[in-house]
Amino acid sequence: MSRDTAPAGPLIGIKVIELGGIGPVPFAAMVLADLGADVIRVHRPADRAKPPNPVLDRGRRSLVADLKDPRGAAVVRTLIDEADVVLEGFRPGVAERLGFDPALLAERNPRLVFGRMTGFGQDGPLATAAGHDINYISLSGALGAIGRPGQPPAPPLNLVGDFGGGGMVLALGVVAAVLSARTSGRGQVVDAAMVEGSGLLMSMVYGLHAQGAWSVGRGQNLLDGGAPFYDTYECGDGRHVAVGAIESGFFANLVDVLGVAPVVDLAAQRDPRTWPAMRETFTQAFKEASRDEWVERFAGTDACVTPVLTMDEVVSHAHNADRESFFTDSDGTVHPAPAPRFADTPCGRPAPAPLPGQDTRAILSELGHSSEDIERLLTEGAVQ
Repeated sequence: MSRDTAPAGPLIGIKVIELGGIGPVPFAAMVLADLGADVIRVHRPADRAKPPNPVLDRGRRSLVADLKDPRGAAVVRTLIDEADVVLEGFRPGVAERLGFDPALLAERNPRLVFGRMTGFGQDGPLATAAGHDINYISLSGALGAIGRPGQPPAPPLNLVGDFGGGGMVLALGVVAAVLSARTSGRGQVVDAAMVEGSGLLMSMVYGLHAQGAWSVGRGQNLLDGGAPFYDTYECGDGRHVAVGAIESGFFANLVDVLGVAPVVDLAAQRDPRTWPAMRETFTQAFKEASRDEWVERFAGTDACVTPVLTMDEVVSHAHNADRESFFTDSDGTVHPAPAPRFADTPCGRPAPAPLPGQDTRAILSELGHSSEDIERLLTEGAVQ
């Protein structure tokens, strides 16, 4: 599939209004736009002074409206009257105070899906408390499971709460609600909370723990760096490789290519008592050659060894380049390509991130405002 095609995808015909925010809501909007939805981001007037994120803000149109101005809020409500989805990430109660009560909006647009993104959820003792990704994943058990033995939990960027357990779960939720609305004719509120979404991502680990196969101690388990055959290693040039040789056949290939067969007992792979010595053996072996030399040696061996790439290296990697998994825009910015891929309704290359307000006039015109009305709203500051 060419990444140079016009925007397309399985969500063509779905209209989304994104009430501007940070983190998970823009990510959910980006995912929906990547998949073909017509997403209009409602920026606040203050956003005009901020440059857009060239990746996270891609693929939609932008309207600047002052939601605290009744005329600006009325413009946005008119947009919502024709929309399938609203996305918002305010603290509970803020949307209502701004005049965007989902119950009242549903009276005007019964099929509307109102996607709400918070850290703690719309109710409960912490519903209105401040927080960020690290706080939400600390309550789900995810943060406490990540890190090295004897060291504090390690923040996994903001991938687990904001984007995996937040924005992606929100995007899935609103798509499911849109499908339901097509059958029932009624939309609904989607309450997405990052505590619960990141907890959902931990489902397998919770299951393993229930079976006695996962310790709550960090760095002591099969997939958390505790096992020496599932970890990263520094090579002779200071760069790293990732090793995921879990199955016995892959482990045997790892040991063979590393040249450490005489000192590693294949039959004792899963015995934690052997792990400290095994890790030391692997650590010393990988330092004997550069990262790329090891990648060449392991090529085609099914030992589950790959280079740890930096963000500057991903585009040129042979596999990524062949599948066009990443692309570079005209400004040289590296973008992850839309995912997943669809056989019959492929996604196109996303449009560049808009400057805040660059589509305000066109959107107002689509809503039926005359040139005089548009100029008056702009002059009075209701929209910008």
